[in-house]
Amino acid sequence: MPVTVHIPTPLRPFLGDQDTVTLESEGSIGELLRELASSSTELQEHLFGEDGALRNFVNVYVNEEDIRYQNGEDTAIKSGDTVSIVPSIAGGAPDAPAAASSLTPEELARYSRHIIMPNVGREGQERLKSSSVLLIGAGGLGSPLGLYLAAAGVGRIGMVEFDTVDASNLQRQILYGTSQVGQSKLKTATARMSDLNPHIAIEPVEEPLTSANALELFAKYDVVADGTDNFPTRYLVNDACVLTGKANVYGSIFRFEGQVSVFNYEGGPCYRCLYSEPPPPGLVPNCAEGGVFGVLPGVIGSMQANEVIKVLLGIGEVASERLIMYDALKLRTRELKLRKNPECVVCGSHPTVTELIDYEAFCGMPANDAAPASTGANDHAAQNGHATWNGAADPTVVREISVEELKSKIDANDDFVLLDVREPWEAEINHVAEDAELIPLGELGDRLGELDASRRYVVHCKVGVRSAKAVQIMQAGGFNDVLNLAGGVKAWVEEIHPDQQDY
Repeated sequence: MPVTVHIPTPLRPFLGDQDTVTLESEGSIGELLRELASSSTELQEHLFGEDGALRNFVNVYVNEEDIRYQNGEDTAIKSGDTVSIVPSIAGGAPDAPAAASSLTPEELARYSRHIIMPNVGREGQERLKSSSVLLIGAGGLGSPLGLYLAAAGVGRIGMVEFDTVDASNLQRQILYGTSQVGQSKLKTATARMSDLNPHIAIEPVEEPLTSANALELFAKYDVVADGTDNFPTRYLVNDACVLTGKANVYGSIFRFEGQVSVFNYEGGPCYRCLYSEPPPPGLVPNCAEGGVFGVLPGVIGSMQANEVIKVLLGIGEVASERLIMYDALKLRTRELKLRKNPECVVCGSHPTVTELIDYEAFCGMPANDAAPASTGANDHAAQNGHATWNGAADPTVVREISVEELKSKIDANDDFVLLDVREPWEAEINHVAEDAELIPLGELGDRLGELDASRRYVVHCKVGVRSAKAVQIMQAGGFNDVLNLAGGVKAWVEEIHPDQQDY
């Protein structure tokens, strides 16, 4: 088995632009590198000094182990080993040569670090200028996506977003600042990206993406980048990309982990080949419920931007048929192989989904940051907008009450217990009522004995996901009169008490 040598970008021009080279060697690392350098005087000058020793600014790893402070060049290697050459990189580049092109002199100067690169050049930069990308969402993932695609010179960038800037966004959504809280995300993002690069066109779409507008919208762009945070929109994006023949650059984030892939690229698998159906409503919390490490969207969104640009330029190895999994806590990535599912209902040999469907019904949840959709046909609140306790709970059905009806019950001094299943720090920010009983969801199962099963309860969390789980726990524990507050404290603040702080 030969030894595999990974060649860094600065040294690839001396080896025919190869990123890996295989050599037959059983000697030392020094002998291996001299054999590698024997084919190129320039490469030899980069690796070895006049004294014949390996240069100090060139590090060498054997099977991910730094050999400098072990046996150095005398380190023995064997068949099957992997050698990585890691030279220092300053990060700069000489100015690109001026030449006639469709790029203006200002653009030639702006994109000079791209143009000097063999894999991009003037032709590639012109291709970016003539390309178009549609971003779905301008939040945590959409922020780095939008900024880096604008900076790279993608000529036309569409953005689908209809939310406003909230203070809780600022921990991770770097498109916005404190002075923009309460303002339209789309208008703020458009202004920021246009300021970053006035040579491109930003096309705002300030409305939700739906089955009614997706196909017409997607047809106008070369690539779609998915920066969504909910399952209905994610499946809608996937199906619309397949039906319009667009590559879907996918990213997702949760707490400390992220995923990246490129779906529907040159006949490759789509999102449904990976996840044929969504999880049950409430099983997987969103970022509002589960949290997200602030820098994680920057990492994953930047990886998405990287894949978008590679797709547009036709360079590198696009992350099609691969799922890249990133762990921020360990700073490690894993790569899983994806295969096209021949039975896929959208991109398979005999597709049954040939037009866009009702994705909120398909996923059993709304396509926005609100409470989960009803979990059973007997949900009285879902049928007529009026929730009542009925004294006979089905543990599989989560019955809901609206914030307006809850306020009416509070004003009427109805006899019930308001149970808050958020964390204590959340309750310090805002509340439905000061006398609400606080038991975090993670503690509820062990603390049911503290509650009176003969009482009536309204349970709430931030947006209704954790409280829906709490209702099921309580019903399974013998509590017959339990209602979930639809939309949670977020809906309460927005619709009943806007004077309270949101988060």
